Amino acid sequence: MYNTKDIQTEKAVLVGLITPEQPEERAKEYLDELEFLAYTAGAETSKKFLQRLEYPNPKTFVGSGKLEEIKAYIEEAGIGMAIFDDELGPAQLRNLENELKVKVLDRTNLILDIFAQRAQTAHAKTQVELAQYKYLLPRLTRMWTHLDRQRGGIGMRGPGETQIETDRKIILGKIALLKEELKSIDKTKSIQRKNRGKLVRVALVGYTNVGKSTLMNLLSKSDVLMENKLFATLDTTVRKVIIGNLPFLLSDTVGFIRKLPHDLVESFKSTLDEVREADILLHVTDISHPNFEEQIEVVDKTLHEIGCDGKKTILVFNKIDAYTYKEKDEDDLSPATKENITLEELQATWMGKLKNECIFISAAKRINIEDLKKKLYESVREIHVSRFPYNDFLYEDYADICNEQQNDNEKADN
Repeated sequence: MYNTKDIQTEKAVLVGLITPEQPEERAKEYLDELEFLAYTAGAETSKKFLQRLEYPNPKTFVGSGKLEEIKAYIEEAGIGMAIFDDELGPAQLRNLENELKVKVLDRTNLILDIFAQRAQTAHAKTQVELAQYKYLLPRLTRMWTHLDRQRGGIGMRGPGETQIETDRKIILGKIALLKEELKSIDKTKSIQRKNRGKLVRVALVGYTNVGKSTLMNLLSKSDVLMENKLFATLDTTVRKVIIGNLPFLLSDTVGFIRKLPHDLVESFKSTLDEVREADILLHVTDISHPNFEEQIEVVDKTLHEIGCDGKKTILVFNKIDAYTYKEKDEDDLSPATKENITLEELQATWMGKLKNECIFISAAKRINIEDLKKKLYESVREIHVSRFPYNDFLYEDYADICNEQQNDNEKADN
């Protein structure tokens, strides 16, 4: 599915479950997303396995028959890694590694690995390391079972504590140290934010890989990293932007994803301070994705977790150039589904639902960007006037500003 010829890749199998809470269609989509995560981490997916169960097997996640099927394929195809689409408990990890004889990862571990690869600044590295140690702590038993048994007899009555207990103390000490480091970094970041004055702050939020960084580059004329990979942006990027005659601060933040590890959300709460302190949120979503509505819900839920309810939000539907739908046959009298709704019908639905607090664009093709700038200008201006009431004479209608700029450009050309 993805081109991985240019990079060193590990071959992996992916494993997921169909349950009463997770129907087949959703389970398949989650595995597709897991495949994209694996690709981002540098792995090539050889095969996907799905099993229908009432609930995950507490010992091996999947049933014994499906486990034998996975094991046979791994041995036959020479696979070195199995990735499971849910967080595995310590016992499940140990049992699966003993049975499959290959490296076993779960979704959480894979996301943590991607974050570790992509962390560039000291802040991001500290946050990722903290999340990794929190993930590792309850799984030490799996790593140190071979050291748990102490030999008895004269002169062999143990040092007083097992290796696992020693390691647990070391990791708890490191967690405490990393938390102190984050407090120090957060204090510095807080001072930096205060030094920016009373400028209006706008934050880009959204599911990972929906085009936030592309939009950031377009609005701020900067060069934020853009990749067709998940979590291309980890560190918050802040740029001063001027639309018309109005300055404001625009920040690009880490993307959200389903089943985002709780410890990672906790560790990255300080990075998301830019979101918490923003005056306006631009919630970017990929309208070409078949389940974009669920992605919107995931982002809204994460925003609720970090205390960002009630902020002024503009929903930006990106990638309208990639939106596709299937026309219904004239004889088909069944109700329309989201697969056969036109873009115009979708626009009317959402604009009615959100009272026009949404806009449909393509950042890559630069479609409707001027409309977005106008909407953003009006929203920023409303807040700016309340903070600097005596400067209101400086503000003009955005359309007039655009006309003036166009006239100036035409004069320069002549």
